Amino acid sequence: MSAVAAPIPGDNGDVKIHASTTAAANQRNDPKVCDFYLAAFNFDAGEKANWTIQTQPEVPGGVTRTGTFTADATGAGRTTAVDLPNGQYELTWLTDQAHGAGKFKVSKVDCPTSKPPTTPVGGPPAGGGGIARGEAITPVTGAAAVGLAAVVGTVWFRLPRRPDGAV
Repeated sequence: MSAVAAPIPGDNGDVKIHASTTAAANQRNDPKVCDFYLAAFNFDAGEKANWTIQTQPEVPGGVTRTGTFTADATGAGRTTAVDLPNGQYELTWLTDQAHGAGKFKVSKVDCPTSKPPTTPVGGPPAGGGGIARGEAITPVTGAAAVGLAAVVGTVWFRLPRRPDGAV
């Protein structure tokens, strides 16, 4: 007869980071995600877990998210979607039946950034005239500004008299 050690209640669960498109029953981990949730497996039925996600390395004023879940009768559970800005994070979870310091997992949130359009979309606003494109407007500086001022309005200069009295 062989002696097989039974798992210690509270120390047998695992949490995975799942991309929003990963099925909850899939036990793989997605360490680089954009939209994601946490999926729990192999917990004791009814076991409650507290989780925290913090920037890694931890920085003052860094982003933190926290939550809880309760394992169902099969030992599984999941969170709702977790929203984080791009960066590296550490997930920590601790259950109400755990005997240790909890478990940890590092992941990266990497969402593509979208740029606003450089030219307006649509027709001219009411009142007409069209819409100026960003690349058609440039700042005027230096000599060009002086020349522009001379063209737009009259500029008077007072010249000093010559020593012979002529202007």
